[in-house]
Amino acid sequence: MQVRRAALAAWLLLGAGIPAWAVDPMTLDDAFDRVAQAHPDLRLVQARTAVLAAEHEGANQRPPWTLGAEVENALSTGDARGLDSAEFTVSLSSVLERGRKLDARRALAQSRIDALAVQREARRLDLLAETARRYLALVAADKAAKIAQVDIQQRQRTVAAARQRVQAGASPESVLLTAQAALARAELAQARASQQASAARQHLAALWGEREPVSAPVAGNPLALPAIGSLETLSSELQRSPELAQFVDERRIAEARLNLARTAGTSDLAWQVGVRRMQDTSDTALVGGISLPLGARSRAQPEIRAAEAELEVLSIEREAQGMALYSTLVEAHGRYTVARDEVARLQDDVLPKLTKAEQAAERAYRAGAISYLEWAQLQSERTAALQQQLDVALDAQRALIEIQRLTGQAMVASAAAATSGELTP
Repeated sequence: MQVRRAALAAWLLLGAGIPAWAVDPMTLDDAFDRVAQAHPDLRLVQARTAVLAAEHEGANQRPPWTLGAEVENALSTGDARGLDSAEFTVSLSSVLERGRKLDARRALAQSRIDALAVQREARRLDLLAETARRYLALVAADKAAKIAQVDIQQRQRTVAAARQRVQAGASPESVLLTAQAALARAELAQARASQQASAARQHLAALWGEREPVSAPVAGNPLALPAIGSLETLSSELQRSPELAQFVDERRIAEARLNLARTAGTSDLAWQVGVRRMQDTSDTALVGGISLPLGARSRAQPEIRAAEAELEVLSIEREAQGMALYSTLVEAHGRYTVARDEVARLQDDVLPKLTKAEQAAERAYRAGAISYLEWAQLQSERTAALQQQLDVALDAQRALIEIQRLTGQAMVASAAAATSGELTP
């Protein structure tokens, strides 16, 4: 199954919100490329292919031919002493496999090779999802720093206004000190977000083995939440997910093992031909023989029953995994839908009103109509709403990553279909 990068890049509109002066921002596609080139898990699957190819070559080999030599009646006593009456036999022997054992071995080896493609795709999809999560953490820290900058700007206006009122004797000095303390807390939040961004960048770079990542701007807007398909549509895509596709390959392997076990119920025919020379008469004669083991069918029954039981176990495991994946999909779809609506409501309704209210409070405070606490409370509510919007958007993005990991399909028809938003002072 070929999974496009867009399946996990869809949650972030690459390049959205990046200023024109930014140089070489790191996009999610860049992170995907680096992980694909450097992560050892993907190379491990490729190395495993060489192992199975060698095993497949061994499974294609037929039973070996055996060259034998035999001496009889040698070193006897009396008239047959020494080699006078010895008989020398040179023979060639092998085993004639019956029951299509060679075909069964080939089928088992080939089915194991075929399963590697799905295993690699499943591991690749898991790595893409983990890359997207770590990239999202980096973007989240960057956006948190922007929210802190918004808070710093409005707190700076508060400090300036409070200083004017204190100098005019209209407010006590405690008002100015309180405003300065609020500004210091906003600056502390910005410093914390910067440290979190640095840690998130190192955590992301660890996926491709980079110890000292270069600090570069990141591309993306976590508030861009695309519309996704219905639960019914996504559940149909779920049936083609690598996690369930692996059971198809495992079932093929189990069926191949069952066929190989059944071939063991047919005994192989061992044969031998040769030439014998009688030393005392210098005559030669042709010799030959065959042998057929008895009881092969009964000896094969335990292995056959084990292979049949393994097939039944796989069917139950596949059913259980399907139910677990569907439950995860339902939960992630619900989380995303609720969070997307909440982000849109905050963006279109709550934040504009809080922004206008904060601006009106600033004018009223400067005119002496309200107290500092009323203005500061509105500033705090606006900052809290911005942080709430970011937190809800991040939860939606994580749910979207999980949905796309489960289905392995891109769900955005175009970038224009996504809901975008930017943090503004």
